Amino acid sequence: MEDKRLPVPPFTLETALQKVQAAEDAWNTKDPHKVSLAYTPDTEWRNRDEFLFGREEAKAFLQRKWQKELDYILKKSLWCFADNRIAVRFEYEWHDANNNWFRSYGNENWEFDENGYMAKRFASINDVPIKESERTLK
Repeated sequence: MEDKRLPVPPFTLETALQKVQAAEDAWNTKDPHKVSLAYTPDTEWRNRDEFLFGREEAKAFLQRKWQKELDYILKKSLWCFADNRIAVRFEYEWHDANNNWFRSYGNENWEFDENGYMAKRFASINDVPIKESERTLK
């Protein structure tokens, strides 16, 4: 049995905002191990066209992600919440190995277990090429 990962459901506006900020802060560390600990061992993900099952697959995905998406910086915003679910919108900026910059926009649907770990994460994401001078997240 893992410890509780506060806040836990059912969410209020205050605790949903806390959960979103905690996720943003964790993802901005770009530490796959640290980020993966927020998810249940049997977490289910859809990220774009990739389907992942389990914390270890999520961790491996994050390692690949941040090897490709260099100088990644993320901003998440609460969209809505109810009981044990939260929806967010997000944007992040990054560049590839050839110094081509992108801003990625998306939405995520999250479902949490009773201990506050994310059991499901479904993300839809679109990438827009930008010039480095057009960056807004720094």
